[in-house]
Amino acid sequence: MTSIATLHGPRVQLRAWRDSDLDAFAALNADPEVMEFLSAALDRAQTAAMMARMQARLAEAGWGHWCLDVDGRCAGFIGLSAPGFEAHFTPCIEIGWRLARWAWGHGLASEGARLALDHGFGALALPQIVSFTTAANERSRRVMERLGMQRNPADDFDHPRLTGHPLRRHVLYRLDRP
Repeated sequence: MTSIATLHGPRVQLRAWRDSDLDAFAALNADPEVMEFLSAALDRAQTAAMMARMQARLAEAGWGHWCLDVDGRCAGFIGLSAPGFEAHFTPCIEIGWRLARWAWGHGLASEGARLALDHGFGALALPQIVSFTTAANERSRRVMERLGMQRNPADDFDHPRLTGHPLRRHVLYRLDRP
């Protein structure tokens, strides 16, 4: 077991998961608007299993997908992970996020993602961090661009786990350590 890093920003905190986060996290994973660009909404049991996996990874490595805490309330997750599939850009570390609708449009994803990027480039000394999403997910793409991530259309790819799915085409963004 490793000490779990807690990252603090002006309005957000990235922290370990708590059992009390399950209701809020299950609600956002069941929200069709939140899950619009993901393969499927998650039920409460699937959310609990996902939360347990994320907490186990945090406990093992000290970093991963943290709970995004806004004023003591679970607003989703932001974090770093190694994609579990092979592609032309793997192995790599990806930054990703999922936020409740009430947290959209306030710069919280960008603030939390900057904390995760700073941790990845600083404490973890990663040379590069990537992010990807389905091509139609303009909200996430704008966050990637605000973070200074760059897209080369030649890097775009068909997600290997979404064969035949309408969201299969993904765009890839990269950011090198400053």
